[in-house]
Amino acid sequence: MTALIIAAGVIGSVVVAFVVSYNRFVDERQTITNSWSNLDTELHRRYDLIPNLVDAVRGCAAHERATFDATMRARAGALTAKSSPADRSGIENQLVAGLRRLLAISEAYPDLRTSGHFLDLRRQLVTTESRIQAARRAFNGNVRAYNRRVESIPSNLVATTMRLPPAEYFEVDTLVRSTVAAVAHF
Repeated sequence: MTALIIAAGVIGSVVVAFVVSYNRFVDERQTITNSWSNLDTELHRRYDLIPNLVDAVRGCAAHERATFDATMRARAGALTAKSSPADRSGIENQLVAGLRRLLAISEAYPDLRTSGHFLDLRRQLVTTESRIQAARRAFNGNVRAYNRRVESIPSNLVATTMRLPPAEYFEVDTLVRSTVAAVAHF
């Protein structure tokens, strides 16, 4: 009888530990979803600035049509993307490369660089890029915490049993990481 009570207690403890661990995974997945949503909001803030930046530069450098078109195509692709963070980072890399070319073109036009409208757009872009970087760090930090639990014992037993895959990071090229500094210096 005592052995039966001990066995029931051990089994009950294991079940409770399993449920608690699984619920923590659920909470972490929700945190990742929330932080992805926050990052997506900041990315959309950038997407909203791009047409205004293109129009401002186009007024001074109409002959750079290929750059304008490439930047707007990258923006359109980013707006319609509903893919994973890993896939989305490739789209973001293309978009930021277009933005850098656009800002490099603006450097050749002193009238544009002193335009109040363009300076305001540039300030908004610097602020937005900083917010994107902060949201990206928060998202990747949440992914890191979740993935650490997916891979470490004993929680990996719950993850394997419940078929919980590791989450994907939102990785960006070094070019993208340096955008804030580059925009600030234009």
